Amino acid sequence: MGRAHNQCIVKEIADPFCHGAGLAQRTVTTKLRAMSFVHLHCHSEFSLLDGANRIEDLIRRAQEFEQPALAITDHGNLHAAWEFQEKAKKAKVKPIIGMEAYVAPGDRRLKARSAPGQKPYYHLVLLARDIVGYRNLVKLSSLAYTEGFYTRPRVDRELLAKYSEGIIVSSACMAGEVAVHLERGDVAGAREVAAWYAETFKDRYYLEVQAHDSGGQAKLNEQIFALAKDVGLPVVATNDAHFLKASDHDAHDILLCIGLGKDRDDKDRMKYDEGLYFKSAPEMAARFPKNPEVLEHTLKIADECDVVFSKKYHVPSFPLPAGVQSENELLVQLATDGAKARYGTPLPNEVQERLDYELGVITKTGYAGYFLITYDFIKAARDRGIPVGPGRGSAAGSLVAYALRITDVCPLKYDLLFERFLNPERVSMPDIDVDFCFERRGEVIEYVREKYGKDAVGQIVTFGTMKSRAAVKDVGRVLGFTPAETDALAKLIPNQPNFSLTVGEAIEKVPEVKKFYDTDERYTTLLDYAVALEGLSRHTGVHAAGVVIAPGPLDDYVPICTQSSKGAGAGSEETVIVTQYDMTCLEKAGMLKMDFLGLTTLTVIHDALQNIAARGKAVPDLDAIPDNDPETYRMLRMGRTVGVFQFESPLATDMLRSMRCDRFDDLVASNALMRPGPLDAGMHKVYQRRKRGEEPVVYALPELEAILEPTYGVITYQEQVMRISQVLAGISLAEADVLRKAVGKKDAELIKAELGKFVTKSVDRGYDKRIIEDLAAQIETFGRYGFNKSHSVAYSVISYHTAWLKCHYPAEFMAAVLSSSIGDTDSVVKFINEARELGIEVLAPDVNESGYKFTVVGDKRIRFGLGAVRNVGRTAIDSILGARNDGPFKTLFDLCERIDLRMCNKRVFEALIHSGSLDSLGGHRGQYLNILDAALQEASLKQDEKATGQGSLFGDLGGGKQEAGSGHQLTLPNIAQLTESERLTREKEILGFYISGHPLEPYRAECELFTSASVSQLGTWQEGGLTLGVVVTAVKRQVSKKSGAEFARLTVEDFSGSSELLVFPEAWAALSDRVKTDIPLLVKGGYSKRDQGADNPTFIVESVQRFEELRVAGQVAVELEIGDARRDGEDGNPLSPDLMKDVRIVAESHPGSASLEVRWIDAKGTPSRLRSRSIKVAANSAALGELRALLGQDRVRLVRVGGQ
Repeated sequence: MGRAHNQCIVKEIADPFCHGAGLAQRTVTTKLRAMSFVHLHCHSEFSLLDGANRIEDLIRRAQEFEQPALAITDHGNLHAAWEFQEKAKKAKVKPIIGMEAYVAPGDRRLKARSAPGQKPYYHLVLLARDIVGYRNLVKLSSLAYTEGFYTRPRVDRELLAKYSEGIIVSSACMAGEVAVHLERGDVAGAREVAAWYAETFKDRYYLEVQAHDSGGQAKLNEQIFALAKDVGLPVVATNDAHFLKASDHDAHDILLCIGLGKDRDDKDRMKYDEGLYFKSAPEMAARFPKNPEVLEHTLKIADECDVVFSKKYHVPSFPLPAGVQSENELLVQLATDGAKARYGTPLPNEVQERLDYELGVITKTGYAGYFLITYDFIKAARDRGIPVGPGRGSAAGSLVAYALRITDVCPLKYDLLFERFLNPERVSMPDIDVDFCFERRGEVIEYVREKYGKDAVGQIVTFGTMKSRAAVKDVGRVLGFTPAETDALAKLIPNQPNFSLTVGEAIEKVPEVKKFYDTDERYTTLLDYAVALEGLSRHTGVHAAGVVIAPGPLDDYVPICTQSSKGAGAGSEETVIVTQYDMTCLEKAGMLKMDFLGLTTLTVIHDALQNIAARGKAVPDLDAIPDNDPETYRMLRMGRTVGVFQFESPLATDMLRSMRCDRFDDLVASNALMRPGPLDAGMHKVYQRRKRGEEPVVYALPELEAILEPTYGVITYQEQVMRISQVLAGISLAEADVLRKAVGKKDAELIKAELGKFVTKSVDRGYDKRIIEDLAAQIETFGRYGFNKSHSVAYSVISYHTAWLKCHYPAEFMAAVLSSSIGDTDSVVKFINEARELGIEVLAPDVNESGYKFTVVGDKRIRFGLGAVRNVGRTAIDSILGARNDGPFKTLFDLCERIDLRMCNKRVFEALIHSGSLDSLGGHRGQYLNILDAALQEASLKQDEKATGQGSLFGDLGGGKQEAGSGHQLTLPNIAQLTESERLTREKEILGFYISGHPLEPYRAECELFTSASVSQLGTWQEGGLTLGVVVTAVKRQVSKKSGAEFARLTVEDFSGSSELLVFPEAWAALSDRVKTDIPLLVKGGYSKRDQGADNPTFIVESVQRFEELRVAGQVAVELEIGDARRDGEDGNPLSPDLMKDVRIVAESHPGSASLEVRWIDAKGTPSRLRSRSIKVAANSAALGELRALLGQDRVRLVRVGGQ
């Protein structure tokens, strides 16, 4: 693609710091002259793992000291610049944007040290005097990364001279070039350096003295003063502040150790002087009593610095086709044509009105280019066959977006509101996020790079912070704690998405943490440092989805840096360009940023459709399928949600089951209600009860029925709040969006004001004041939890598509889901179990039938993908598949001869053998392992001969063609097969689980009868004992440091997954002789009360029993707990004809000999049991799985006939 013209559309909007700038400048100037000092060399937390100053703390400290200005000069970057200047202005402290740059001794492009042992850079402080200086600082910071990076981002004299305008410079610390020369005694060298900078930065270069006691600093200060007098340069005082107060030195020292990877006790590590803190003017003056001018110069510099930003939006111009005069014209043309393709010609009145309205707003606000850019790269993705999502976020509320196929959700059909996306009364940059196929997202980013210029497109930085647990572990490591100690302490700090505590809060609220803090001095020290450092930025990363597009080179607008390209969609490049500002700052800086998200589910849907096509079936058009398919909803009601987008969690499954999901609106509502706010408020329970007819649906006013009918009177969506406001108060949707935002922000004053307007206007229109005030209270309560319906609808479309495919093409869909989980063993196990419960057989891998991904080989059969076999890389698989194009492999020897042995070494073959991939080649695994070395040697010789053109001595004498694989001289040895135990053990090592069998398989009935939980259910604390049916796959024996007694950690597995269990010394002494790998066991145990509230509590084993001692004789029945009057009033499943109909369908689908018993508990807790005379069912995992999915996990169990 050709590079787009770098012409910029600029939209001016008011900037509070522009108007009256002259008055502000005079005020600051007057204030400056009354002050005594300004910090011009100061590090924030963005001097990563070197600075411990939070921006807000620095500003607050400057205010406390009545210092009217402040500079932040982080090491080699401008990460803090935008946030700092914004917050400083708000606090009435003048911001000075700066950087402590790294300067290469020679050419920045030379990646080498000037001499052994010498650092390849000097330090230099750069301050932006004005907007030109800021832009040059941005250039210098950026080019240091893109051209000069060698251990650090470096500039050189060439760049400094080129971008010198508007920059004030000081000679920096003891690592500065002047200081290094002086320390070596090279006064002439120091003089030359100072002369060059003084000439390059005329009247803007200062020599720097510092007010601390680092070794050699006092002597250096004397030398600086002498040099200044010699060459006639001014001197400025700084303190190179790395932490806020003198008392923060030790915490900063810990931070430094974390960054250096050193122990605090390491005597050879770097240490900072205790005086490198943010000092007051009197403290600074006391250091230089004979040279007051060094403080006065800080005031002079601060007075000169005045960077003023005007707010602009920087959007690239979209390349226009011939004959089109403007972006507005092109957008109107494309949107109109697209709408006609969607709705027909002529357009219905409703569509035409909405289209005209939206186009009017978009063209008037100047965002036509934004829509065109988005339309273009989405079209490019579709043209390349890259799956694109139906939309996400509020953009699905735009008809223009729907017409352009930016989204695939009709906003009119679902009453989605344009004003929720782009409010004409509160105009801000639109925000369209797009989902792409996870595997091919990088291609779309590369397309954008090619179109708009690689230097104009970048990704967005993120900052990893020291979270509570990470802070504890990092600090503990530096202080000499063992990993076990810090892990145990960290696990005590809650860290769940819906409940987490800071270290300080954990000390107060978690008894075990408080006990450590109060009783053990080591832990007190650790926790105090963790509190001090928690939340500081620790490292940079790349935003998973964010992309920024500029009208020209990015570093003309914002500073950039470089990051590793791994996973960033960078094509073949080793690094990608990343902005130094994060997502929030970029928005405020007026940059066009978008989210290019990689959604694995789109890949799953794409692969499923390809699987359907590969089987010779007609490929369904998912956009055309009806959204009311009864079979799909019956499957969802039955809890078969594994693999269904957004509905795989137990909570989501229970939500669909409890509401008896039977329509698309239920999916939309469920997606909106499964959020902490609605769940805490019980909104989902109200919805479920009303849907089941257990609670009447009442509307306070008739006008509300049309708005709230889809959600049974429950205010669920933000759009409903807007519609209620529009209908009752008579306001525009744009005004209603202001109320929606106010409620969502939870700003009490703003809510009061906006709801007050709603009440007043509604009452003025004749509505009853009491009813309106009640509604206002509901809006405030429920509206704050209201979810964006546009997003919920768009994602529900994906949910429905996955559910529909699973229902109608189960094998093709499950193969795609399994393929998406290659590399994630636990997920593969989960999906294989689901496939089996659907009656689909997952076959072991086979070199003659498997592809890289999982493959459908029959209506109910899936072949394991070679890509999921450990130790078999992509190049090896490509070689196997390429050779297979010439015909199937007949023997092991044929396989060895035909594939590229440079790609497929012995380790690859061993993996293929143990995984079962060669089982179809006429031998067994023991034979293959025995002959493998000889087979590879013979095949290698033949390949070498063929490559050199020699051929075997008699190979060509026959005159005819030799059958593939028949020319080898070896035969399979006559030896015994591997034992079942060895076969399964090796199989599990390679695949991560058992596939040709399972040690527990002979005891499946015992597992059903005697266990109370599966391994996949572990990891969530619960009271009371649990019983598991498992096979031990690994035993890790350990010795307690306290008692010297042996204990053990057991890796166990059942049909659902694997986990690790702990056996304490006393229990281990009693049962260690009974625990052997691959022996099925019944394990009893539970969780410690100490682990209550922990993220991943450890299951503690109390006793074990071998299954072979528990063999079950006689008949079993399937017992259904179909109702419990004590709990059905809240969320139980009442006995209903629809429910019993679904139970009968399951039973008839899995006929067998087990009786079906129905158990009912009345309101008094008295159980009753009924046994069906006509229905018999198979007591297998498939039938039990479907019944549990339908009724709930704990409502279905196997019982002995006549047992309880």
